[in-house]
Amino acid sequence: MERIRPPTVVSQRKRQKGMYSPKLSCGYEIKFNKLVIFIMQRKMGMTRRTFLMELARSKGFRVESELSDSVTHIVAENNSYPEVLDWLKGQAVGDSSRFEILDISWLTACMEMGRPVDLEKKYHLVEQAGQYPTLKTPESEVSSFTASKVSQYSCQRKTTLNNCNKKFTDAFEIMAENYEFKENEIFCLEFLRAASVLKSLPFPVTRMKDIQGLPCMGDRVRDVIEEIIEEGESSRAKDVLNDERYKSFKEFTSVFGVGVKTSEKWFRMGLRTVEEVKADKTLKLSKMQRAGFLYYEDLVSCVSKAEADAVSSIVKNTVCTFLPDALVTITGGFRRGKKIGHDIDFLITSPGQREDDELLHKGLLLYCDIIESTFVKEQIPSRHVDAMDHFQKCFAILKLYQPRVDNSSYNMSKKCDMAEVKDWKAIRVDLVITPFEQYAYALLGWTGSRQFGRDLRRYATHERKMMLDNHALYDKRKRVFLKAGSEEEIFAHLGLDYVEPWERNA
Repeated sequence: MERIRPPTVVSQRKRQKGMYSPKLSCGYEIKFNKLVIFIMQRKMGMTRRTFLMELARSKGFRVESELSDSVTHIVAENNSYPEVLDWLKGQAVGDSSRFEILDISWLTACMEMGRPVDLEKKYHLVEQAGQYPTLKTPESEVSSFTASKVSQYSCQRKTTLNNCNKKFTDAFEIMAENYEFKENEIFCLEFLRAASVLKSLPFPVTRMKDIQGLPCMGDRVRDVIEEIIEEGESSRAKDVLNDERYKSFKEFTSVFGVGVKTSEKWFRMGLRTVEEVKADKTLKLSKMQRAGFLYYEDLVSCVSKAEADAVSSIVKNTVCTFLPDALVTITGGFRRGKKIGHDIDFLITSPGQREDDELLHKGLLLYCDIIESTFVKEQIPSRHVDAMDHFQKCFAILKLYQPRVDNSSYNMSKKCDMAEVKDWKAIRVDLVITPFEQYAYALLGWTGSRQFGRDLRRYATHERKMMLDNHALYDKRKRVFLKAGSEEEIFAHLGLDYVEPWERNA
């Protein structure tokens, strides 16, 4: 008996699903040889499918664990006819007309009667004209889409905030964050790169065939995708969300000034929640962490676009009082078109010499930590680039009075609710001061996304023999720094098509 095999490599999860113990069917006599049943696991789940297979076998029915050429009847639960056909196409089944495609109610009726019941019309899954118009749209989009043209580098893809595959990318980001907490960079990046690829797709993935030929789709990633397609959710992601260590690290790192190392230390001490940390008077907290706990409720709530605009007005007006020719640009997610965030990043530069470091009115800063510039002009770009580049920076918490905010846009999320009644809100603000000649590189780096920046640097290194960071671009073959007055010029140096900020949400 020949099994029907999909055109791509079968994932570890799929191989495991087919490995049911021979003992399950060996003890049952087959009474009805003319029909061979296959029960689809999609939307049913493994436990229920296994139970139904055993029940049918105990009644004398022949039930196959895997789809094969001998199957005559396919039974599905909570699946429409087009969905079953899509699934069959993903299994490389060319002609589905040889199967009787039936609803689970037929199998239930057979179990009640103890024999095969007639194939009445009510048991057949059939496609009705106009019944599933939306299911045809992704098909047309997929057919015109060439997976082989999808680059492994997000800087060669356009990724807007319109994510058609959020159920997959949410699971990937949970997995990636868990690996980040475990300091497993390789697995973390594996899921982040996969999420980035799916975010760029112009259609929702509904079958395994849709990801065939796409980059960054390793076995771990494919297993998660396959389970979500069949079950509607990822058991691995659910396990992570219920994991005590993950929950504690997630809560600890939500505190301003707390990273993975500190979270690990607190967890090893037996602490599990922010409240337990606050109650432990023996802990020595940094100045930043004390501020993080003091304004915790405000800082963990979202920052709306209206609040970002209000803070932007404050920063620009203040900077321009002593630097009239200064250029102040909001970066990060808000520059990429996001409507909410957790902090606000600003890039500040001026063609002239900067004498004064005082950026904001006294009384508006609840916390301020200035980090002086460590940039050496002659050094080549660093291989390791993160938020801690060499620019002068000010990590601050700003007091934003609510009357400054457009109330119609305020409270865009449940998390925006204030913990107490007051006329101001504490908001995290990062100010980055850059030399005018490095502004374009700093703007590109601080706009993000993080994955877009990673891939841009990786592309520069591997494809162009160049080194890129937030300060400069160095051509290793010509041994020269490449000047750029705009982001467009940097893309041109790299031989890339320009990608707009709102298309960099990789």
